[in-house]
Amino acid sequence: QVQLVESGGGLVQSGGSLKLSCTASINIFSFNAAAWYRQAPGKEREFVAGIVGGGTTRYGDSVQGRFSISRDLKTHLYLQMDSLVPEDSAVYYCKGNYRGREHWGQGTQVTVSS
Repeated sequence: QVQLVESGGGLVQSGGSLKLSCTASINIFSFNAAAWYRQAPGKEREFVAGIVGGGTTRYGDSVQGRFSISRDLKTHLYLQMDSLVPEDSAVYYCKGNYRGREHWGQGTQVTVSS
């Protein structure tokens, strides 16, 4: 059973930074692709950033230039978030595609105060 656990969320002031971590129960390179999504109250889940096996990254328009996705050589996926604004407040989820299935974490709350 593949498991993903997010951590690193919290409360931060506008303009501040946070780094989210996602710990997988398997080597992170086992995923064909891994990504971060977010969901704010009353809104649909939104793509934030993704990385594929070769290391190519992609970002949502609203976070381009402010967020950075990365991974280590073991079991971690990261999301560095800079220049945060209140509109970035949401529950952030980690997702991994493994053997044709999507696996999701439980999410971590990020709140940005103005």
